[in-house]
Amino acid sequence: MAGAARIVYVGHATVLVDMDGVRVLTDPLLRPRLLHLLRVGQVSTAALGGVDVVLISHSHFDHLDIASLRALGPDVRVVVPRGIGALLNKKGIGSVTELAIGDELRVGSLEIRGVPALHEARALPFGRRAEPMGHVIIGSRSVYFAGDTDLFAGMEAIGPVDVALVPIWGWGSSLGAGHLNPRSAAEAIRLLQASVAIPIHWGTYVPRLRALRGTPAFGEAAVEDFTTSVREIAPDVDLRVLRPGEETIV
Repeated sequence: MAGAARIVYVGHATVLVDMDGVRVLTDPLLRPRLLHLLRVGQVSTAALGGVDVVLISHSHFDHLDIASLRALGPDVRVVVPRGIGALLNKKGIGSVTELAIGDELRVGSLEIRGVPALHEARALPFGRRAEPMGHVIIGSRSVYFAGDTDLFAGMEAIGPVDVALVPIWGWGSSLGAGHLNPRSAAEAIRLLQASVAIPIHWGTYVPRLRALRGTPAFGEAAVEDFTTSVREIAPDVDLRVLRPGEETIV
């Protein structure tokens, strides 16, 4: 749709941004099960046909999933942080472009810009160390995809943006360092001067043993805390809470 962007929250850090005739997919994780994690509900791949480019924020197992990349087909273009392109080539992913923080890349009518992120850059699970990053997708709208990050000095320089896709939680009952929580994610929204905020990285995967006792409450609690924090810290932001599979037009 010209002049607007369609945003589909596929789940976890996977978001489809359909803008100006280009379909961008972030950090695809499409499996019903990954190691000890189970997906809550089904993933719909019907909306994912014809993806033009995939953006990978970093090489941790829940953001760089080779099986999910293969499921998108052999011709999809994959943009990865500098240093892990050769790894994907060895895994049979053919069309790979490396991007560094500060670099810009043209994909059809869109510009993709690599931006900083504050997150652990340990080499596991693939044995390749690459600096985590976020992306700003620029077309009729500017869309910021944070990947995994905590607040960092200079985050305000990324904005202002029309849409901010910000992680607010994860898959467990607690968060480690290098992650935004519901309150710090609201602060990020303020720093970014976002017009529209969409929480991601929540409500999708849970540990298998917890799932056997029913869907844990911490996912819903996180989005409720985020909503309350946004109303307090960034009250003028248009907050749109999407559950996996839901979409909005911005």
